[in-house]
Amino acid sequence: MENVGQSPLNIIAIEASVHLPFDHRMLVQNLTAQVFDNASVPPSTQATFPYIFAVSKFLQPGTFDLVGTVVYEINQSPYQSTFYNGTIEVVEAGGFVSVESVFLVTLGISLVVLLGLWIHGQFKRISQKTKAAPKVEVGTGTTDASMDEWLQGTAYNQSSSKSKKKK
Repeated sequence: MENVGQSPLNIIAIEASVHLPFDHRMLVQNLTAQVFDNASVPPSTQATFPYIFAVSKFLQPGTFDLVGTVVYEINQSPYQSTFYNGTIEVVEAGGFVSVESVFLVTLGISLVVLLGLWIHGQFKRISQKTKAAPKVEVGTGTTDASMDEWLQGTAYNQSSSKSKKKK
């Protein structure tokens, strides 16, 4: 903080917040405010104040906007000034393996296996030679009258003899 004025600055607090990068109205997280009791910056000097913060461990990794603000007073009148307004990258803490990476690798392998099975089925279907279906006998149809001797004297025999006479 640099004081270029004639009166001393009394630093009250430093605070910050995390916002969505595409819409600053959407607040993601308010970060802890660091309150200072007797911090002042005399005229024509600079001072540095520590501000340590951490985002929630439940925050999804990605890009966010960080807005840092210092609250101060000059001659008992409060003011605030934004000292940082920029993009930060939130990364996942921990090792190489995460639940998301395990899920994506499993999904990818499953899709490759399904694609392979589908291609295998298509090759198998195309490469099979179409075989003629075996002839299946569906009855005892014959035109030999000697084979119908068991029907003699029945209504079937009489109707077939009438149809032969008509011809």
